[in-house]
Amino acid sequence: MDTWDIASLDVQPHQPEVLRSDDETRVIAINLPAGGALQEHQVHERAWLVVASGEIEVEHDGQTVSGGPGFLAHFEPSEPHEVRARSDARLILLLSPWPGEGHPSQRS
Repeated sequence: MDTWDIASLDVQPHQPEVLRSDDETRVIAINLPAGGALQEHQVHERAWLVVASGEIEVEHDGQTVSGGPGFLAHFEPSEPHEVRARSDARLILLLSPWPGEGHPSQRS
């Protein structure tokens, strides 16, 4: 069993920390300071975003949704979205399968 206390991890702003990576999933901790953003992007995998602390806004397809601790969002592969921190936020990002089809590491 692996465990992490997300609140006490020393994750530096704008320097995501990979907590675990295997053939099935990658789990990443993110420290996003107030006013910071993960500008519009998309990943090759399914993505689940969990707010551990703080408040965020997620913009997708012209719609904006806000959430705090316990907020969970799911994105399909290649689905564009933007995440903005309304206050200092700790986030967990789960990507699966890892790496996804079309990921640059899969190119020969």
